[in-house]
Amino acid sequence: MAGRGAKNSAATSESRRAAAELDRLIDPAANGDKNAISDILKIVYPLVRRYCAARLHGAGHLHVTTDDVAQEICMATVQAIPRYRDQGKSFLAFVYGISANKVADAYRRAQIHPAYPVAEFPDQPMTEAGPEERALQSEIRDATRNLLMKVLAPTHREVLVMRIVLGWTAAQTAEAIGTSPGVVRVMQHRALNKLRAELRVAS
Repeated sequence: MAGRGAKNSAATSESRRAAAELDRLIDPAANGDKNAISDILKIVYPLVRRYCAARLHGAGHLHVTTDDVAQEICMATVQAIPRYRDQGKSFLAFVYGISANKVADAYRRAQIHPAYPVAEFPDQPMTEAGPEERALQSEIRDATRNLLMKVLAPTHREVLVMRIVLGWTAAQTAEAIGTSPGVVRVMQHRALNKLRAELRVAS
């Protein structure tokens, strides 16, 4: 438990440092400072790639990879920098908003043009899940994602992803979306209750 607490504390400090550094860089970047823009990308890329890896985990039917979406987010971030205006949230929260939209776009494109890669035939008997079981698991994952997209508000979705999928603390999540840990816990509680109610109706 002590090791986990130390890890969470270190991750929280890392998130806070990243948010503070981005807020320091955004004004010169918005004024055209190329070095500041480059520094923003160096900070943002590993954060959004980790975010995309969590959101896209197991989504082998998508046309894009984690790296593809992370690069799209970085490009959209650079394009948005000149128009960015401080609205009381950290620039990191703004970047995560872009990230959520890009991941949602990837899933929307997949629903229109799904891609299911077929592996080569194995030389040895397979003991792992067969095609039918994998297809069922994929359908369950897709149904869960669709439920999240349909039922929850964007901010509530992000809180659940950061808290449950990424394993972030309430403090880390609050830092990312520009609110307090208490508000994060309330949002998480309400989002889970809403999902449970929807699942009861569906069943």
